[in-house]
Amino acid sequence: MLTGLSAALGAGLLWGLVFLTPLVLHDYPGFMLAVGRYLAFGTLALGLAWFDRRALAELERADWVEAAKLALIGNLLYYATLASAIQLAGAPVPTLIIGTLPVVIAVSANLLDRRRGGGEDSAPWLRLVVPLALILSGLLVVHIDGAAQNGAGSRGDYLLGLAFAFCALACWTWYPIRNSRWLRARGPGLSRAWATAQGLATLPIAVSAGLGYWWWSVLTASGETGFAWPLGPRPMQFVLMCLLLGLAASWLGTLLWNKASHLLPAALVGQLIVFETLAALLYAFVWYSRWPTPAEAVGIALLILGVIAGVRVFRTRRTSTG
Repeated sequence: MLTGLSAALGAGLLWGLVFLTPLVLHDYPGFMLAVGRYLAFGTLALGLAWFDRRALAELERADWVEAAKLALIGNLLYYATLASAIQLAGAPVPTLIIGTLPVVIAVSANLLDRRRGGGEDSAPWLRLVVPLALILSGLLVVHIDGAAQNGAGSRGDYLLGLAFAFCALACWTWYPIRNSRWLRARGPGLSRAWATAQGLATLPIAVSAGLGYWWWSVLTASGETGFAWPLGPRPMQFVLMCLLLGLAASWLGTLLWNKASHLLPAALVGQLIVFETLAALLYAFVWYSRWPTPAEAVGIALLILGVIAGVRVFRTRRTSTG
């Protein structure tokens, strides 16, 4: 339990860097940041594959198909729909929708586990009410406070933006549950190899997406991309940040998340995604050199209490079934 919680915390701290990067590279299109991140992730995976060559060689065709699905839906499609949602509807409302991920994943995973017979991977609904209510309340307080300060999105494309936000929510509800099922159906020791496999599967998808973006930019701008292709106005910073995200957020973060997924029930792992939200808030406060508002502080406290309550529910469940 402690090892799994530590791995989930480490993944959240690394994934929080994704929210800091657009602030550092504010003059770069969000889609190019995503393409750069996953190009770096895939390229690094080519080198890291040598260390996991034996485990990777044992993967079957069905495993590689699964890795490609996870890479496409959990990485590129998720970030593409999220970025589109923010562009069309503004940041606050899509962020609020995505912020419900811990609750949506926990409920979805627990529902699936109980339909399959339960055991230590599930918990009675009544015992989940308190931790889920605390997490949802904390997310609502944090994000509604941000919405009140930053305003809402545009009107014409607002509904389309909400549709993209719900699509992103569906993508990352599906990803951790599916990823956890794959890992827990196999023996231990595959966390690093599976992270590398997803990186290898991401590379051709990212290359195709980058080339498609360049082609679309040329066509829609009559030969002018509006972007200093391929590295933008600050090449060195762009490359360094993409490498940081590719290695730390994508590969190492995925490795740690795989470790947590293997050790902990999927419904509990879903709640632990709040670590990413907390890390993103911390990095934002440091970047803007300010303390959280009273509402933000209350929301963060509720999030932490919700995670602690969720851990206690599943820890008690494992003790009683062990």
